[in-house]
Amino acid sequence: MRRYVNHQLMGVTMAVSASAIGALVAFGVRGIPEVDDDYGRQFIQFMFGFCVFAGLLGALPFVKHSEVRTFRTAVPLNEPAAVLPADHAANRHLLDSRFLLLLLVPSLIAALVWSPWAALFPLALAVEWLMRACLGIYWERRHGLLLWRGAVKEQPLDRGQFLYSSRRPGPPSADTRDTRGPQDPV
Repeated sequence: MRRYVNHQLMGVTMAVSASAIGALVAFGVRGIPEVDDDYGRQFIQFMFGFCVFAGLLGALPFVKHSEVRTFRTAVPLNEPAAVLPADHAANRHLLDSRFLLLLLVPSLIAALVWSPWAALFPLALAVEWLMRACLGIYWERRHGLLLWRGAVKEQPLDRGQFLYSSRRPGPPSADTRDTRGPQDPV
């Protein structure tokens, strides 16, 4: 189970990292290309525009498959204390080597074979993911809730269903209460 905003920011982090590594390798091997009419540069510009357009469509409530409509279908989380991670856990989840390789390898191959500008393709994806993260932050602040993505064993839902919980975990249940008694102040 992962918080929606953290999931999107992980994608942004991986896309920026993949673009930086790919650009270093591609521009190092093939050199920095001229800024003339290069099909690779035009393709990347088109992809940037397309991802911005897709990000804007996700923010519109009247579009059938928009993120805003999906957020409206979120259901409450039954046991929020069981899935809420510690504050330091969000930093661990911003790096995923498999996802980095998934973004890096195809763009690097295209950059070495076709055009060095193709190494910047993951940046186009980062734009849309950043827009989705901003939309998630806006939704969370507006509703005073946290939006979660993933599955919980005790609460089976449809794939792609979102869950929400309060910003603060509820009172501890009977089995998680501290039974040691009052602590001496230090």
